Amino acid sequence: MGKVIQMATQKAGKINIADLKKSMNKSMGIEAAHDLRQDNPTEVKEWIPTGSRWLDSIICKGKMGGIPVGKITEIAGLSGVGKSYLAVQIASEAQKQGKFVVYYDAESAIDPKFLKDAGIDMDNNFLYVQAVSVELVLKAIEDMINQYGDQQQFVFIWDSIAATSAEKDLEGDFDPQSSMAMKPRIFSKAFPKLTIPLANGQHTLLLINQLKTNIPKNPFDALTNPYNAPGGKAIEYFCSLRIWLTGKKAKASFVFDDTGRRVGSEVKAKIVKSRFGTQDRICVFQIRWGDQIGVMDEESWLEVIKKSSYYKNAGGLYIQNHSEKDHKFRSAE
Repeated sequence: MGKVIQMATQKAGKINIADLKKSMNKSMGIEAAHDLRQDNPTEVKEWIPTGSRWLDSIICKGKMGGIPVGKITEIAGLSGVGKSYLAVQIASEAQKQGKFVVYYDAESAIDPKFLKDAGIDMDNNFLYVQAVSVELVLKAIEDMINQYGDQQQFVFIWDSIAATSAEKDLEGDFDPQSSMAMKPRIFSKAFPKLTIPLANGQHTLLLINQLKTNIPKNPFDALTNPYNAPGGKAIEYFCSLRIWLTGKKAKASFVFDDTGRRVGSEVKAKIVKSRFGTQDRICVFQIRWGDQIGVMDEESWLEVIKKSSYYKNAGGLYIQNHSEKDHKFRSAE
């Protein structure tokens, strides 16, 4: 450390940045000092597609994004809105990129057939783990990074953090007062510990969370913030990307097949936080869980086109201007 201090006290313009970086990394014992003009862990080099190109396009400004590799991401949603469907879709895309997916399931609700139909290769680069407790999941993530992090990029999907109990919850009684705010305290200690190893190893942590009804002291606050995501402030601060999923309960948002059987629903995704673009951007797409499982991506493109100047409506006809030609079609098409 004395060498670092001696180099730092030299005259301005005389410090050799490369030598200073090398000395600091040697004294700290890890690669912590980086030249941001070169390869560094702060820059997102890869994105994992979500299955919806509309959602990918609003996550990062000016490029096609997705789930950022090397960062912590939260996807929170209402019950039955499609959180697990989107998580499995992301897992499938991560496998296509050669990443190893570790799926922590707290509800023991993932069906192998569903995973296979969604495109998951359960024979390669996939491990299913029951999320027994918050502490054990976090410890397992840390151990896998330390043991195999140099050999393989991991994508850790935790479904869900709201349904995973802390050790004290499992050992205690059913009185909620006996272990109040236990998980937020654990996360506030764990995320600072995991953030740098995740970034340095280019591993991804995807947190699936539940949206709860917000009951504030001020009733007017419920109009602007109708929901909140449990888990504490650490999730808000350490997540580089937060996506909230909601949906309509009206029949107009349902997806039916030719026989009238409901096979999907409409989902509204809102960017609550993004370090790569503008927050509060919204997109709408449909998720199918019938014979075809996944995000109905192409069906949502019409909603995107409607917002452009190349689209107009004339009675029962829809007109899209493309390459100086008008393409006319009806809503059923």
